[in-house]
Amino acid sequence: MARRNTASILAKAYERNLRAMTRATLAGSKRWVGQLQRTAMRISRPPPGAGDWLPGVALGAAGARRFHVYRPPGSWLAFRERLPLMVMLHGCSQTGRDFAVSTRMNRLAARERFLILYPEQDRIANPQGCWNWFEQRSGKAAAEVATIMAAIDQVCLLYPVDRDRIAIAGLSAGAGMAALVATRHAVRFKAVAMHSGVAPGAAKSAATALGAMRGRHPPPVLATAVGKAIGAAAQFTTLPPLLVLHGDADRVVGVSNAERTAKVWAAATGARPGSTRTSQRGKRHAARLTDYTRQGRTMVTLCEIAGLGHAWSGGLGSQPYSDPAGPDATRMIWAFARRAFGRQRADRTT
Repeated sequence: MARRNTASILAKAYERNLRAMTRATLAGSKRWVGQLQRTAMRISRPPPGAGDWLPGVALGAAGARRFHVYRPPGSWLAFRERLPLMVMLHGCSQTGRDFAVSTRMNRLAARERFLILYPEQDRIANPQGCWNWFEQRSGKAAAEVATIMAAIDQVCLLYPVDRDRIAIAGLSAGAGMAALVATRHAVRFKAVAMHSGVAPGAAKSAATALGAMRGRHPPPVLATAVGKAIGAAAQFTTLPPLLVLHGDADRVVGVSNAERTAKVWAAATGARPGSTRTSQRGKRHAARLTDYTRQGRTMVTLCEIAGLGHAWSGGLGSQPYSDPAGPDATRMIWAFARRAFGRQRADRTT
């Protein structure tokens, strides 16, 4: 009798524990689903401002990647109008929407009339949402380059893109990926901008990425070693002009990467540095600018910003990785790209 009572007590205790575990699991699942739904709504919600925020998915060697296209107001009515395209690659812990809000590039695109593509990294591919620009030995970097190019090709088919006026820019990990995309497909881009990124060729794997971010693995800067630094594909073509922006107070990616990037790109394009000048507007951070030129053309502009940390210069102050006190990087990048587009048109007419 005592044995039956003991068994009954144990069985009831097991059932109570099982019910409690089931309730906890269901509650946790509901919280997880709710969090997933809120994240999905935040990503898909259009950034503030006029214009269209259009979703899409690209399929490539790295799998599927979401993206959004910003289309300025009224552009869909002008059927024969071909618009420039700016490709914007976000940094770690950001989404495409976060990047659009922080940089306010959409607001400028509405005024200047250009399209913007915001590819988005999948958290399965990288838990922090970083583009895997450093995973060159494993092949992940090349696969993501191919997938980003698939997104660009898709946008060129679906929207009125002027294929002769495409530029690419990125922040941090997005900067590293922007440089990699541009070196692998140099003829597709007329301008590149790297904001707070690691010098091309400084890392080949996750194990070397952290040291590269801190400036411990400088890439070769001699013209004969350019292939090792930025990839063999870039040795046999002309790289597009590059704008490098970096804060000298950056504690995430060392500012030494900025000068190294400029030197590697200059070596690849045969450009030489000119004198350094200082620019400052009002109380904004001062900037030191150096142009690297070849035959009178600027192939690299290096912009080192005093007092700027690991943040988009001149971005929206309420957003992470954004510093409103810096010079307006958004305007600088578009002005740089627009000059490159103008040179392309001039070349075609001569």
